[in-house]
Amino acid sequence: MAKKDYYEVLGVNRDASEDDLKKAYRKLAMKWHPDRNPDNPKAEEHFKEATEAYEVLTDPQKRTAYDQFGHAGVDPSAGAGAGAGFGGFGDAFGDIFGDIFGGGGGGRQRSTVFRGADLRYNLEVSLEDAARGTETRIRIPAMEECETCHGTGAKPGTQPTTCTTCGGHGQVRMQQGFFSIQQTCPRCHGTGKMVANPCSPCSGSGRIKKQKTLAVKIPAGVDEGDRIRLSGEGEAGVNGGPSGDLYVVIQIKQHGVFTRDHNDLHCEMPVSFTTAALGGEIEIPTLDGYAKIKIPAETQSGKVFRLRGKGIKGVRSSTHGDLLCHVVVETPIKLTPRQRELLEEFEAISVKDSARHNPRAKSWMDRVKEFFAE
Repeated sequence: MAKKDYYEVLGVNRDASEDDLKKAYRKLAMKWHPDRNPDNPKAEEHFKEATEAYEVLTDPQKRTAYDQFGHAGVDPSAGAGAGAGFGGFGDAFGDIFGDIFGGGGGGRQRSTVFRGADLRYNLEVSLEDAARGTETRIRIPAMEECETCHGTGAKPGTQPTTCTTCGGHGQVRMQQGFFSIQQTCPRCHGTGKMVANPCSPCSGSGRIKKQKTLAVKIPAGVDEGDRIRLSGEGEAGVNGGPSGDLYVVIQIKQHGVFTRDHNDLHCEMPVSFTTAALGGEIEIPTLDGYAKIKIPAETQSGKVFRLRGKGIKGVRSSTHGDLLCHVVVETPIKLTPRQRELLEEFEAISVKDSARHNPRAKSWMDRVKEFFAE
C-alpha cells in the first residue's frame, strides 16, 4: 500500500516552516495519541503516520531528500538519505509529549529557582481584642537563607559546580525510539548544581531552621477564620527564589459572657422570679461598659431584648451589630421556711384561677388532654 504524502498527512504546504510543521504535528499528536484513544484501534496508526511525517520533514537532510525523491529518498532500504537519524525531533517531540501528559516541555530548560513555602499560624485572640483591634508579637519556626553560605549550600570560599549529569539543566532526558521523556536529574535533584564542600551550618541545603519574632497588627472587627497575610514572611526560597508568605489565622477565645454571631453578640440574662413577674430594671455588660434594661412585668423566659449598635463592627462592615440579651427566668433555690410559706400561699391563690395566672400552662394541658382523647 502506497504511503501518503508527508505534507498531506500533516495538512501543510510544501513550503511550510518548522514552526508550521510543529503546530500541525502537535495538533495531530494530541488528537491521535493512543493513550487518549484507548478504544480506537486506528488511532495508533494515524499517530505513527503523523510522527513519521514529522520526523522526516523536521530533519533538513531528510526533507531535502524527500522533496527530491519522495518516499524513496528517505527509505533506509533505498540508501538515499538513509541514516540521517532523529536530528532535532527528540526535543520537539518531548515538548508535545509533555503537553499530552501535562508535564513540562522536553526542549525547555526548567528553572531550578523555587519560591519558598507558605506558612500558617493559628493565633488565639480575645473577643475584646478582636472587636477593638490590637497588635501582638508571635514567634514562628521557619526555613531561612543560611547566613554562612548565603543560600549557595557551599562552604565559604567555595562555589557549587555545574552538575555533570544534566549539564546544569536540572533535568535529564530518557529516550526510547521516538519517545522522549524528561525527568528530574537523580544526581542534583533538579538544582542543576553540585556541592563538593557543603556548608556546615545548613549541611549543604542553603537554608537553616530558625525562630523569628514578628509583629502582627490585628484590625478591629476580625472574626473566626479570618486570615492576615504577612508577605514574604514564609519559608525562604530555593536557589535565590522569593520567600513564601505567612498566613495568620484568627481563632476567637471562648468568652465568659458573650457569644458572637458575625457582627452580633448574644448573652444570657438571668432574671429573678419576682423581677420577671413584677418588672424592674437590671444592668447588663456590653463591650463598652454597662447598660440598663427595663424589664416589663410578666416577662417570660426566652424573651429577647435587642440593644442596637452594641455589637461588633466587622472588618468589612460600615455599621456595628447588635447585642441580643436572652432572658432566663431563674427559679429560686435553697428557700428559707418563710420563703417556702409565702410561695405555697402564692400557689394556692394562683390555682383558683390558673387560666388567668398561668395561661401557657393551661393551654398546654388542654392540648395534652386532646392528644390522649384521640
